[in-house]
Amino acid sequence: MDISKKSTIERTLNVFLNNGIQNLLADGKIGIEREALRVNSNGSIATTSHPKEFGSPLTHPNITTDYSEALIELITPAFTSIDETYVFLNKLHQYVYRNLDNEILWMSSMPCIVNRKTGVPVAQYGESNIGTMKKIYRRGLGLRYGRTMQAIAGVHFNYSFSKSFWENLYAVQEDAMPIQEFISNNYFCLIRNLLRFGWLITYLFGSSPAVCKSFLHGEKTNMESFDPQTFFEKHATSLRMGDIGYQNNKEAEIGVQADYSNVKSYAESLLNAVLTPCPEYEKIGVKVDGEYRQLSSNILQVENEYYGAVRAKPKLTGNEMPSLALLEKGVHYVELRSLDINVFDPLGIETGQLYFLEALMIYCLLKESPPINDHEKNEINYNEAKTAHHGRMPQLCLQKGNKEISLKEYAKNILIEMQDICAVLDTSRGVNQYSLSLNNQIDKVKDPSLTPSAKIIQGMRQDKLSFFEYTWDLSNHQQEYFFNLPEDKEFSSHLDAISQDSVLKQKEIEQKDNQKFDEYLHDYFNQINARSL
Repeated sequence: MDISKKSTIERTLNVFLNNGIQNLLADGKIGIEREALRVNSNGSIATTSHPKEFGSPLTHPNITTDYSEALIELITPAFTSIDETYVFLNKLHQYVYRNLDNEILWMSSMPCIVNRKTGVPVAQYGESNIGTMKKIYRRGLGLRYGRTMQAIAGVHFNYSFSKSFWENLYAVQEDAMPIQEFISNNYFCLIRNLLRFGWLITYLFGSSPAVCKSFLHGEKTNMESFDPQTFFEKHATSLRMGDIGYQNNKEAEIGVQADYSNVKSYAESLLNAVLTPCPEYEKIGVKVDGEYRQLSSNILQVENEYYGAVRAKPKLTGNEMPSLALLEKGVHYVELRSLDINVFDPLGIETGQLYFLEALMIYCLLKESPPINDHEKNEINYNEAKTAHHGRMPQLCLQKGNKEISLKEYAKNILIEMQDICAVLDTSRGVNQYSLSLNNQIDKVKDPSLTPSAKIIQGMRQDKLSFFEYTWDLSNHQQEYFFNLPEDKEFSSHLDAISQDSVLKQKEIEQKDNQKFDEYLHDYFNQINARSL
């Protein structure tokens, strides 16, 4: 075959193979962040405080909270081994379950019974300025989007390539730009392709085809009634990634969207949204009767308010603004945020997913990745929404380059292109798990009944259970699974020490605060003014 006609994937793989450095493809680091609602014995969202056994959510590196006080977040370090990542996450779950008091973790991305009176408690982080800022930010989210949204949970897959990988890729491509710019540019190539093919993740791993009716609080919906307690969509894969999940519609309407062309355009597009007033949010007010309702009345309070399926993440120092850190230091890793909780695995994600996602990251890096124009942005949004709501529909068509293409054909083309990458990864790691996982995904494309979303609906129908009852049974089963595992006492002691240390660190931060919060907040946002954009 004429080398000029080979794809960039084939050419790059050949370069790595010919230079004997293919092992570097399997040298990336993986970290997992798993969110889960704490629920009480009645199946409602827990209104209790973050358990003191888990230390301070402000400073604990492995156990914290997300938007809600009841939404616990379990974080692994970044490991080069998928098995190491999974084992650590498993031990972390054991530790959490053993320290919960008459509560369990909800095994679904969509929340359980949502009580309008008790609502969704906002996360608390202590009395320091940074802790206060986190709390006010979440209070603002509740006023902007509704508190119920703060009960939705997901799994984040964090991935980075090794320094040696980048150095060798930089050398073989003989690029003249500074290496950090080269690295960031390539990460954004990866991110653009992850956005293009994000619908595939929703199809393969979407696990939220139904929702408790209490989630909508009586609002009108086009969803069907599965039973008196449950809404669903017949062919849905992930309602979390659909219209009832997190959206940034207001940002799009006002004309501010993340620009994924490169690190500079991405960072500046988010910073501009942080600086741009929003009349609707101005009606909420910022500081009313001496109490902050939100951090600002601009389109975004902070950059993380922009809900993207993929984020470019920098190394942060202190209370540095993420976008400014990206501009200064470049991209450190990529965070994939579109994964639903896998209801069939006790950890919310299985190793087969991890093998596939690592291969997908490499595929998205090596495949051609032109800039995303406005038309393709609309195409990406269309494909994501269609797959989220109708992904298992027979003959469903998506959009690709101004043409329609069946989801099955589109998915098959991507997965076939991934075969060589999976083969190299299997050889490098001495396993066959990458190809095995890839074949499992191909089977799901051929037969939609094998997808987790289809299995959930099938299970609810077969056992005549509502979404709540079905998930409640799963949640209790997973709790029993962890209780039956032998305790790793050394790990438990290690976590006990980290929890105690995190409390001391929070107190130290609070004691060192020497500014009033108003001044602290002013200085935080003044970081933007200090750097001319």
